[in-house]
Amino acid sequence: MILLLISVFIICLFLRFPIAYSIAISCLVYIILKDIPLIILPLKMYSGIDVFVLLSIPGFILAGNLMNHGGLTEKIIDFCNHLFGHVRGGLSLANIGASMLFAGISGTAVSDTASIGTVMIPAMKKEGYKSDFACAVTAASSTVGPIIPPSVPMIIAATLTGLSVGKLFLAGALPGLMLGMGFIVVAYILSKKQPHKKQKRSSFVRVLKGFFDTFWALLMTFIILYGIIGGVFTPTEASIVAVVYAAFIGLFVYKKLSWKRIPAIVLDSFKTSASLMILVGFSNLLGWILVTERLPLLISESLLGITTNKFVILIFINLILLLVGTFMETIAALLILFPVLLKVAVTVGVDPVQFAVIAVLNLIIGLTTPPVGVCLFVASSIGKISIDQVSRAGFPFLLVSILVLILVTYFPQISLILPDLFFD
Repeated sequence: MILLLISVFIICLFLRFPIAYSIAISCLVYIILKDIPLIILPLKMYSGIDVFVLLSIPGFILAGNLMNHGGLTEKIIDFCNHLFGHVRGGLSLANIGASMLFAGISGTAVSDTASIGTVMIPAMKKEGYKSDFACAVTAASSTVGPIIPPSVPMIIAATLTGLSVGKLFLAGALPGLMLGMGFIVVAYILSKKQPHKKQKRSSFVRVLKGFFDTFWALLMTFIILYGIIGGVFTPTEASIVAVVYAAFIGLFVYKKLSWKRIPAIVLDSFKTSASLMILVGFSNLLGWILVTERLPLLISESLLGITTNKFVILIFINLILLLVGTFMETIAALLILFPVLLKVAVTVGVDPVQFAVIAVLNLIIGLTTPPVGVCLFVASSIGKISIDQVSRAGFPFLLVSILVLILVTYFPQISLILPDLFFD
């Protein structure tokens, strides 16, 4: 029955059904053939989304959209151009810097690729950068978003484990910065070999003005983290604070947001949130089926039957997640595999907080690897080139991601030092 369920799921994927519907159809086939009452469908879906902390996801998505439509993206890009524009390949560095700053607002990679890419890819092409390089830089740097807090995948991981959202946010901060700095080094080295134009060095006054223009946006990230870590409010309350703050900044500080545009922004955010919640609900149903069929126990026994060495087990888990991440969307893969593999990791002595960072890192790498590679598709469509070209140009950045993954996997303190400092 499990083989049938997996087969139906894969067939649906090849037929280009959305991930959520592929999961739903495969689960429905299983339930009908097993003669299980259909009432189990809404019951398990509802129990999957009936988690208080999940209410924070629509809030953070709406806050990110409000800040984006409120002129935040342009302010961040201008500031990064002032900092890096005079360096050879400065626009590529500004692109990465903008993604790192925008990551603290959006929390998702795809929105980062779309928002930053629509501005930076045409600008880089105009300045003489190759299209494939411009798209590769944009796609790779956008993967910092799901790691640097606030992070939607980290919120999902928290709901699956019962861990503190604040702990997971802090755990991803240092690996996210390592990713961003690694991308900057690679972009600089590659840019030195190409005759890219240098912009005129910005004066200190212009840099300072650019900083103050982005200050209000960066302050929102600080408010969210301080509020959650300091116990001022819960993650769900933090998301509402972020929405109110984002609306205020967009309407009255940046003045790029109008009251007329807010209903459309809210509706778009609701659509994104609803699709995500449907995915969470169906994934919970799939998880119940897998537990019923004792698949997690089977996987656990199989891996532990090979070895109980923590480092070898982590190699196996990384390979599994990297493979799955190449063809499955991050949140879906996290919902299905995270609880199963977490049990194995904890058995061999891996900290759950560290494992959450490892899992998210593995799966976001899949956003920039074929055949699915959602960020590659978005970037290539903006740059009007093939996904193969972007994939080849992005290989050096992929190596950086793999290197950071190895460091986080085998040096636990990289992900645990900040949570231990603030929570213990």
